[in-house]
Order: sequence, then C-alpha cells, then structure tokens
Amino acid sequence: MLHSPSGGTGHGTAATDRGLMSIGTVLNVLREEFPEVTISKIRFLESEGLIEPQRTPSGYRKFSAGDVERLGHVLRMQRDHYLPLKVIREHLAAIERGEDTRLPVLGRPRDGEGDAEPSDAPTAVRIGRAELLAAAGIDEQQLAEWESYGLIAPVDEGVYDAEAATVAELVIELGRFGIEPRHLRAVKAAADREAGLVDQVVAPLRRHRNPQTRAHAEARTKELAGLAVKLHAALVQSALGVRLP
Repeated sequence: MLHSPSGGTGHGTAATDRGLMSIGTVLNVLREEFPEVTISKIRFLESEGLIEPQRTPSGYRKFSAGDVERLGHVLRMQRDHYLPLKVIREHLAAIERGEDTRLPVLGRPRDGEGDAEPSDAPTAVRIGRAELLAAAGIDEQQLAEWESYGLIAPVDEGVYDAEAATVAELVIELGRFGIEPRHLRAVKAAADREAGLVDQVVAPLRRHRNPQTRAHAEARTKELAGLAVKLHAALVQSALGVRLP
C-alpha cells in the first residue's frame, strides 16, 4: 500500500527520532533494486511532485519509509512499464483517492489493424508525440530543437520509443545547470558510437536461424549496454576527478 508522500511534518532531531532517513540513506536502500539511481534522480522526482520529503529547520531532506516505498514504486513503473512521469503521477493520485485503478498501459506497435504478430524479441513500448510533450512539460518548438540535435527521434511519424521520455527528463534536468541541448550533441555522438559497437557484436546472433540464439541476442545486448554505460560513467568520473554517489 502506498503512503502519503508528505508523511506529516517533522523538525530537527525529533524527525530523526521517528526513523526518518537522509537522502544518502535512501539512495543506499534504493540501490539494492535500482543500482543506477542517483541523488540527482531523487531530487528530480521531488521537483516533479512525485514525493514530498520533510525538511529540517536547516533545510535537509528527511524521508519516511512511505516516501521510500513511493520512490520505489515510481522507479519500478519507469523501469518495468516505461511510463512517463505525468502518467505515473496521475496513477498514484488515483491510488491515494482510494480508487481501484489498474496500472496504465501505453500503446504498443501493431502489424496492421489486428494484434501484434508474435516475435522472438520483446515488443517495444511506444508513446505519442502529444504524450511525450505532456510528460516532459515542453512545447513543440523545444521538441523540434531537440530533434534537430538528434537527442530525440521518432521511430515513426508522431511515435517515439518510451526511452524518449527519460531522455527528455534528463535534458530538462541538465538545463537547470545551464547545459543547453546544443551542448549535448557530443554526448549523443558518443552514445551512437557505443551503440554501434554493441550492435556490431550482437548482429551475428540476431541473424541466426535458431530462435533461441536470436532471443539470446536480446540478453547479450542488455548486458553489453549495461557494461558500456558503466564504463562511460567511470571514464567521465576519472576525467573530472570526482566520485559520483
């Protein structure tokens, strides 16, 4: 059961005595299931109204067990169901109102008018342009600018893969630090090169006649992509001389 995001009001040591946690402790708890989560991600979800941690008189965030449970629920819906934040927010609000609501399901691509044909690979989730704009809180002009830099690209006319919503969230978050979309072209180029390297390794598996071998290509792609992301993060940290949480 989800708890209220605010969890009441607490101050100073009294809040700590009631078992509230610092953002660092929350990060360690969440990383057991979500190893890629960061403090910036938690703060971003707070800024988007998904959680409302308490604050001490000095301004430090204090999270209740209910806050952590809610955070896990949000991250799970993003990871497993590719839901944009707007949809997640509405779903949580419905739960808090006591409504018997099912988890929203975004549209999936179909072959023709009927059900999608069976495939060896999992079907990718798709979102429409209007839904992407609403989820990111941007207008057509901003999205067109991002598309011109290659940061987001439709998979079909007016249709995007669900990861576009995540890209949009991160572009907005970076923008708060003065990093503009045009500055991210180098990041996109590096990502394309890394994806090309992974694709080069798994391409022979995807073309194999054996369905099990083709299915194995999906798992190998995820494994290699995860390693590439970790290497990229490590190289950036090394170049900056910092250690990310």
